[in-house]
Amino acid sequence: MTLTGEPPGISFDTRLRQEAMAWLTVRTNDGADWLTREDILDFTLDGESRRLQPTQQGIWKPRDLPAALSFQTVYRAPGKERPYNDEPGPDGMLRYAWRGEDPDQADNRALRAAMELEKPLIWFYGVGMGPAVFQAIFPVYILWEEPENKQFIIDLNVGRGIVNQSSPLEEHLRRYLTVETKRRLHQPVFRSTVLHAYRSRCAVCSLAHKELLDAAHIVADRYEGGIASVVNGLALCKIHHAAFDAHILGIRPDMVVEVREDILREVDGPMLRHGIQERHGQPLMVLPGNRAEMPDPGLLDIAYAEFRSA
Repeated sequence: MTLTGEPPGISFDTRLRQEAMAWLTVRTNDGADWLTREDILDFTLDGESRRLQPTQQGIWKPRDLPAALSFQTVYRAPGKERPYNDEPGPDGMLRYAWRGEDPDQADNRALRAAMELEKPLIWFYGVGMGPAVFQAIFPVYILWEEPENKQFIIDLNVGRGIVNQSSPLEEHLRRYLTVETKRRLHQPVFRSTVLHAYRSRCAVCSLAHKELLDAAHIVADRYEGGIASVVNGLALCKIHHAAFDAHILGIRPDMVVEVREDILREVDGPMLRHGIQERHGQPLMVLPGNRAEMPDPGLLDIAYAEFRSA
């Protein structure tokens, strides 16, 4: 042991990052749940409270660390722009914009140091408001910087060692990165955004057990219109999600449930009768409280047409 009580070779910086990410794994049920700002303030190390998240600015570097510990993307309701544009580039790799125009600004230096020291970071991604809630994505790394575009390249612990700035991405590698980005960022963010908007209740039956709920795409994400946005989502329990995907039940653009005619005629047990058949002709029981997060009628129309043709 060293004089500081740390195992040899383990710096305080490394231990803080490891402990913070282990704590977040437990608090988020391995990434399944979102956290409020107040939740994130609960983290302690060696009996002392340690801040993990930026407040207003997008990047957080504690004074006693050599590089940034975390950064955040604020929630953007559909139709609203975020203060910073954090989007994938044409190569499928994620970008995170500089803070301001000055490359030597303190927050930009902090992220650059994390890049140079190859430090793992936490990405707090906003998934709702009132109060603000965040999905914690970790570990992520800064691969390189694009000063001409005033941005950093973000890696979700996927591309390190297999991509570099000087070599163009081959198509199979671009596809792999796109799939992994969807799995590690877009899917958990989509789930949390949708479940938060629907107050963790099934839109069809109002079931409130989060572990039994899914974020269902209205139009599947493999289609052009199948955007990973709350307006293309419905919080559905696993039974109603499966029934929706199988075209056993559909949802009209006026947000009324329809059940397929052959299913209505079927005689079976109480689950079919009470869980499916009795929902026919009934309005959705739960909808987002924020008008901007309501299901897109155009996407509902596409899904309903597929249901009617099934």
